[in-house]
Amino acid sequence: MASEPQLPLNDRVAVVTGASRGIGYFAARALAEAGAHVIAVARTVGGLEELDDEIQAAGGDATLVPVDLEDFEAIDRLGAAIFERWKKLDILVANAGILGQISPVGHVDPDVFESVMRINVTANWRLIRSFDPLLRLSDAGRAVFLSSGAAHKCRPFWGAYSASKAALEALVRTYAAEMVNSSVRANLINPGPMRTAMRAQAMPGENPETLPHPSELAPHIVRLSSPDFTETGKLFDFATGALEESQAAF
Repeated sequence: MASEPQLPLNDRVAVVTGASRGIGYFAARALAEAGAHVIAVARTVGGLEELDDEIQAAGGDATLVPVDLEDFEAIDRLGAAIFERWKKLDILVANAGILGQISPVGHVDPDVFESVMRINVTANWRLIRSFDPLLRLSDAGRAVFLSSGAAHKCRPFWGAYSASKAALEALVRTYAAEMVNSSVRANLINPGPMRTAMRAQAMPGENPETLPHPSELAPHIVRLSSPDFTETGKLFDFATGALEESQAAF
């Protein structure tokens, strides 16, 4: 009897942040369907449990980690726990982010500004710091970070969010350049306007049915997470399908 074909991410271990809803939820589900064991990270326990039910129903498996990414020491503990259990990490999908406050730059509440930076920038640096040794232990470590067109458009009133995503892109491109002679590859994705809770918060009058569903982005996240995707330091634009080059060296 012929054996079943091996799934493309069989035996690979993937961390997905912000996995309880939206892009992270469907990315985690797609990675599990491709064969990965998904370590699903989010604050919302109910959303994680729903994700786990769907993954198990499809024949996959997951580990749920209910944690707030502003708890940076928890990120360090997670890295240590992954090493103890799996001795490596193959995939990091750093999706979690917050919008903050749509407001003139000078009117943004200082606590809100700091929170946007902690979640959108510092937490991602802490993920790199904690997981870099684990990604190096993989035969093909892949790190995928969710950015935004706001990093480049710099629209009025989006200052905190735009600044955070611009900083994230610089951080990831730098990490990718540092890893160029290793087996680790790091890239960014700009999902564009998408049917998510964050988009609804930013554009409350918009009809969400006119926007792509997060499940449409998930296959591209799987592709960028796969061992055979060897580009690094690039930004994939979902709306155009373009893989943009990194900025020229100075």
